[in-house]
Amino acid sequence: MFQLSLLCTNVKSSGISVDVLLFSRPCSTKTTAQHVTKGTTPAPRLFGQPTHLSHPHILKEGELTPGIPLSEFRDRRSSFATSLLYQSSQFFKDTENHLVVIPAAPQAYMSQKVPYVYRQNSDFLYLTGCLEPDSVLVMSLSQNSSNHRAIMFMRERNAHSELWDGPRTGVDEAPKLFEVDEALPIEHLNQYLAAYAKTNPNFMLWYDFRQPIDYKVHNILSTMVPNATTACGKSWMSPRKLVHELRIIKSSAEQALMCKSCQIASKAIETTIATSYPGVSEHELFATVDYHSRMNGAEYLAYLPVVAGGERANIIHYINNSQIVKDGELVLMDAGCEFHGYSSDITRTWPVSGQFSPKQREVYEALLSVQVQLISMLAEHPSLDSLFSSMCQLLAVRLREIGLISNKATSKQELYQAAYAYCPHHVSHYLGMDVHDTELIDRRVRVQPGMIVTVEPGVYIAKDNKLVSPEIRGMGMRIEDDILITETGFENLTAMCAKHPDDIQGLFRASPNYKA
Repeated sequence: MFQLSLLCTNVKSSGISVDVLLFSRPCSTKTTAQHVTKGTTPAPRLFGQPTHLSHPHILKEGELTPGIPLSEFRDRRSSFATSLLYQSSQFFKDTENHLVVIPAAPQAYMSQKVPYVYRQNSDFLYLTGCLEPDSVLVMSLSQNSSNHRAIMFMRERNAHSELWDGPRTGVDEAPKLFEVDEALPIEHLNQYLAAYAKTNPNFMLWYDFRQPIDYKVHNILSTMVPNATTACGKSWMSPRKLVHELRIIKSSAEQALMCKSCQIASKAIETTIATSYPGVSEHELFATVDYHSRMNGAEYLAYLPVVAGGERANIIHYINNSQIVKDGELVLMDAGCEFHGYSSDITRTWPVSGQFSPKQREVYEALLSVQVQLISMLAEHPSLDSLFSSMCQLLAVRLREIGLISNKATSKQELYQAAYAYCPHHVSHYLGMDVHDTELIDRRVRVQPGMIVTVEPGVYIAKDNKLVSPEIRGMGMRIEDDILITETGFENLTAMCAKHPDDIQGLFRASPNYKA
C-alpha cells in the first residue's frame, strides 16, 4: 500500500499561473466484487443512490435525480460561481482566490444503530445531486480565471460497510456520475484544505460557521479560521445566501416536480377529508394522509402535519395529533409531502361531520374570500410582506362584517391590530426543496416568475373570547394553497384540493361510507 503523497506544483499555461494539488492514491482494495456468470448479462453497477440503470421506473436517461438532468446541476454550479465572483469583485476586491466548502448532511440516529430516514442538506443537493452522507463539495475559484474546479470528497467503497448499509458510489465513479472535476476520499479533506491554504495564503473561505451541517467538517475548518464566529467578512463568508438566490427561482424541471408534489398531497388530503367521521382520532387522520401520499409516489410527508380537532386548531404548530375529534368540531389539517426532493404545503379545514354549521360556514366563507383575493393579488407580483399587510386589511373588513371585530374599530391601525389578533402569523413563505424554503431571501422583495409561495390566512378564536357567539369560541381555521408565480400572473398548484364549503361537503357525500 502506498501512503498518501501530496505535492504542490505550479503550472503555467497560456500565461496563466495555476497552483495544482497532486494526490497520489492507490486503487482501493475494498471495492465490492461483482461476479458474472458466463452467458448472463451483468447486473448494472449499483451506486450510492438510484440511477437510470438501477431505477428506470423513476429516472430517465440523462437524469441525475428524478426529473432533474445532470446538466442542470453543472449549470447551477456555474451560476453559483459567477454570482460568487461578482459579489467578491464588489466587496472583496483584493481577494483573488476563493474556496467554497458545502458539506452533506450527516446520518442522524434515533438510537444506537437505528438511523432516521436520511434527508440530504438541500444546498448541497441543489449543487451536486448527491444523496450520500459523509460527502463534501469543494469548489476552488479565482478572479483571474473563468474556470472553476469542483471536487467531491466522498466515502470510498468498502465491502463490509456496503454489506450492512448498501452500495456506495466511491471516488472512482463519482466524477462521471456527478460530472465534477475530481473526487477524493473524505478522509483526505483535511490534507487538501491544509495544502490549499498553504499555496493560497490570502484566499476567502466560503463556509457557514454559524450554522454547521456536519461537525466533523466544521471542526476541521475551525482550525483554519481562528475566531471564526467574529471574523465574518474578513476571512470567511457564508455561501448560503448565494445558493438561496439561485434556489428561489425554480427551473421548468423543478416546477414540474413541485406540481406533482402538490397533486399528490391534494389528492391525499381530499381522501382524508372524505373518510373522516365524528369520533375519528387525529392520529388516524395523520396516518391516512401519510399513507395516501406515499401510495401515490411521495417519499414521505414534508413535515410533521398539524391535525387539530376543535380548539386545538388554535395551537398554530399543534403536532401531538393524539386526540379524538368530536361531532360538531372542525378539523384543521396542515400537511404536505416530499416528492423527489420537492415539498408541498397545504392546509384545509373541514367539519368532521361532513356539514358546516351556519356559523362555522359564515366565518369560513369570510376567510376563503380573503384568501381568494390575496391569491389574485399575486398577479401584480407584490412582496410577501406587502401581501401580509393586505391580509390584515382584508381580514379586518370581512371579520367586522360578520361581527367578530367591533364596529368601534375604525382607524386603519385599529383594524390592522384587530385582524392580527385573529391571525398572528405571516400569510406567506417561500416553498421548494424545503417547506420554509430559502430562508435567507427577504420577504420584502417582490415575487418574481419562477418563485413558489404559499398563501395561508387563518382565523383563530380564543375560547374565552366573549365578543363572539359561544358556538364559535375556541374555533380555529386556516386555508393554504401553493402558488407558482408566472410571467403572466400565477398558477395555483393546489387548486385541485377542494376548499369551497360546497365542494368539501361534496367529498363526504361521494364517500361510500357517508350517512346523510
